[in-house]
Amino acid sequence: MAANENIGTIYKVAGPLIVASGMRDVHLHDVVRVSEQKLIGEIIELRDDLASIQVYEDTSGIGPGEPVYLTGEQLVAELGPGLIEGIFDGIERPLNVIYQMEGDRIRRGSDVPKLDRAKKWAFEATAAVGDEVGAGDIIGEVKETEAVTQRIMIPYGISGTITRISSGEFTVADTVAVVKDAKGVEHEITMMQKWPVRKRRPYFEKMNPQEPMVTGQRVVDTLFPVAKGGIACVPGPFGSGKTVIQHSIAKWADADIIIYIGCGERGNEMTDVLKEFPELKDPKTGLSLMKRTVLIANTSDMPVAAREASIYTGITIAEYFRDMGYKVAIIADSTSRWAEALREMSGRLEEMPGEEGYPAYLSTRLAEFYERAGSVVCLGKDKRRGAVTAIGAVSPAGVDTSEPVSQATL
Repeated sequence: MAANENIGTIYKVAGPLIVASGMRDVHLHDVVRVSEQKLIGEIIELRDDLASIQVYEDTSGIGPGEPVYLTGEQLVAELGPGLIEGIFDGIERPLNVIYQMEGDRIRRGSDVPKLDRAKKWAFEATAAVGDEVGAGDIIGEVKETEAVTQRIMIPYGISGTITRISSGEFTVADTVAVVKDAKGVEHEITMMQKWPVRKRRPYFEKMNPQEPMVTGQRVVDTLFPVAKGGIACVPGPFGSGKTVIQHSIAKWADADIIIYIGCGERGNEMTDVLKEFPELKDPKTGLSLMKRTVLIANTSDMPVAAREASIYTGITIAEYFRDMGYKVAIIADSTSRWAEALREMSGRLEEMPGEEGYPAYLSTRLAEFYERAGSVVCLGKDKRRGAVTAIGAVSPAGVDTSEPVSQATL
């Protein structure tokens, strides 16, 4: 089915949930565009020709009878040069670019490329014509910032012989190399990869974490140490200092890359990050902390459905840098807001509620997120090692750590 083909009609609207009829030949987690305003949505349930779509934008004014368009792909993250120092929303739209184009508020249906298609990057080839390469092999490098060098890798599912490769100035969409596989098919390699956010990126082998991650907080490092590739949670009631601790870890942690996700938290907390990080100096490099940071801002006034996507977007970006051999720390503030988004969508889908109204699959979804952390041997001939350390905040209502989100996390 062709992309942007009208495939269905809106049957019901319930906040961020839209039910569309006539949805045949579609798949779970396909991305669609809803109404003539082309709002971004994702199919989360299929029953006969009815599809339940969670919409990542405000659905005010949308009504039955309006069209639904298929995009032909799942919700994907674009991975390549341009991520570092970036500020994105929950579905990886660049907020700084949108601000320059549209002002303070995101226009509904805004369709901005996730990575800048016009900016040119200096690609330095490290492989040569005739080299045999496979998934994960590094063929070149891009000096993205003074602190981070992106290693351009062969995408998963491609292997063969390099027939063309060259150094120079390229955009993320330009072909930097051509690989011919065993069947004689030529694959054009760009500096950008696309990856479905709900699918974990592959690796060669998962290792037991062995090296401690120094957080820069002596009380944490002494009493509650965390390993590189480990998992940690910061539980506590409202106003107890979880965000302050996570900001401190983001500033001073012994990690090569920091992915900070503001998931459903207050907008002024993300403002603090944006004000402080550019001014603070990384003790290892002496450069601004933003030179090694990716920010995903999905504050409490943004659409609730995008909270869920923001967690998956963040962990996918973290896995991408892990595959280069970097030690990555991903900080999610907070997973309780993410769970509340799951609860709202589950209620609108009229699913059987679990404890305190949370969906029965809450613990499964939390496990899927945290299990994507770890220390691994990456794909590629050099068997480099990378790690993702996941640190999530949990905000139990009424200081009750026996509530479902805290228990599922612990």
